[in-house]
Amino acid sequence: MSTSRLRFRQLSAHINPASFLVWLAASHPCSNPNTSSRRSPMASLAYVISAICVSLLLSPASGIDFDYPAVFNFGDSNSDTGDLIAAGIGDPLLPPNGRAYFSKPAGRFCDGRLIIDFLMDAMDMPFLNAYLDSVGAPSFQKGCNFAAAGSTILPATKYSVSPFSFGIQVAQFFRFKNQVLQLQTKGARKFWIHNTGPLGCLSQNIVIFGKDPSKLDKFGCVSSHNRAAKLFNIQLHTLCTKLRGVFADATITYIDVFTIKFNLIANFSRYGFENPIAACCGYSGLPLNYDPRIACGQTKVLKGRSATAKACDDATEYINWDGIHYTEAANLHVSSQILTGRYSDPPFADQMPFALKLKF
Repeated sequence: MSTSRLRFRQLSAHINPASFLVWLAASHPCSNPNTSSRRSPMASLAYVISAICVSLLLSPASGIDFDYPAVFNFGDSNSDTGDLIAAGIGDPLLPPNGRAYFSKPAGRFCDGRLIIDFLMDAMDMPFLNAYLDSVGAPSFQKGCNFAAAGSTILPATKYSVSPFSFGIQVAQFFRFKNQVLQLQTKGARKFWIHNTGPLGCLSQNIVIFGKDPSKLDKFGCVSSHNRAAKLFNIQLHTLCTKLRGVFADATITYIDVFTIKFNLIANFSRYGFENPIAACCGYSGLPLNYDPRIACGQTKVLKGRSATAKACDDATEYINWDGIHYTEAANLHVSSQILTGRYSDPPFADQMPFALKLKF
C-alpha cells in the first residue's frame, strides 16, 4: 500500500512568549504499555481541568491560529517520543520499533512516526524532543514533549510503570519554563484536546476481555470498552464547552479522534488496509497476533519454548502495531483527518493556512 508522506523540515527560531500551543490527548486506560489494568475513564476529566490551570501562565488569544512558535505536549505512550526510555524505566524498546522512519527504535511505541510527529511536521515544526532526553543536546526552542509511556491521570503508586503522572508532567513544565524558556507569567492560552479512541478495538483488550463472542460488536471490538470511551468523550466534550465559558479568552479545540479511528477500523479496506484489529508486531498469530506476556521485539520462554514477538512484513497493511498502539500508516491517516478540520469543535477547516494542507 502506498501512503502519503509529510516532509520533515526543521526551522530554527526563538520562542515568542506571546503565543504557544498546549497539546493534550485523553490518556489510554492502560497504565502499562505492555500489560492491562483497569481505570475509570471518568478520571480523565480531572486531566482537562488541570490542563486549563496550566493556561494561567499563558496570555489571551482568540480564534484558531496555527502560527505557533512552540508546542508543549502532555500525554502517555500514544504521544511519548522518548521520555520513559530516557528515564531508564521499564523494558527497552527493541527493533522492529522505529523501522519505518527512524530505522531503529526512537523512543516511540510504533514502527515509525506518531500523530504528534505528523501534526508537528504539518505545521512546519521539528519533532518534539522528550523532556528527559538530553542525548545530543536537543533543542527545545520549538517546544517540548512531556508525555511518557504508562503515565496515568492519578498520582503514581508503587504499582505504576511510570512515575510521570500528569501532575508530574505539569511540574516538569513549570521547571522547564523557569529554567529554560524564561517565559513571562502570561503567554498564549491555546489548547488542542484529543478525546480517547475506540479502546474496544485494540487487540490487547479483545484478547483479554473479548473471549466471549457475545461481548464483541460486528467489527470484532469489545462493545463495553467502546461504550465507556463514548461516555467519557461525551462528558469531555461537554466539559470543554463549559470551560470555554469559564476561560473566555482561551482557545479550546476539541478533536474527535474516536470517530476518525473507528471509521478507519470499520472501513479499513477503503483506506488501503488489510488487517483492522490484528497486531503487526506480536505473538500468537492471526486473527489478533497479541500475547500480553511478550511485547513487540521481545524473546521469552513461554511454556518451555522460546517465543519471539516478530513484526509483519508490511506494516502499512495494518492499523495496529503492537496490540496497543497504531502503526505509522494509521497515524498518518488519523493526522490527515484531524487536519481537515471536520472533526474539531470549533471547526477550523476554513481558517487553515495553505501550509497546513497535506501534500500527497
